[in-house]
Amino acid sequence: NAAKKLLAEGMDSLVVKRGEYGVALFQREFTFAAPAIPVVDVIDPTGAGDSFAGGFMGYVSAAGDTSPETVRRATIVGSVMASFTVEAFGLERLAHLSYASRSSVQ
Repeated sequence: NAAKKLLAEGMDSLVVKRGEYGVALFQREFTFAAPAIPVVDVIDPTGAGDSFAGGFMGYVSAAGDTSPETVRRATIVGSVMASFTVEAFGLERLAHLSYASRSSVQ
């Protein structure tokens, strides 16, 4: 209900992070939910939200648009980045990632 009210008042998009329960994306035209990526050993959740935001915004920026498909994919990318973050302390886990090591899923 809160999301509907905020959208009705002029907000274009609303992302609600739900920790281990995933994320919900609300826009006037659609709602999209993505599960959290399962992590076997959560070491430190500090920074997971920031990593989500960085992955989300980085994907949108790289795509160059805010189409429904792009923001849905950005939501998934944000979830993946947050899942990497909780696997170690600080930036430890993220430091071992590279663009070249990404999956073939586009």
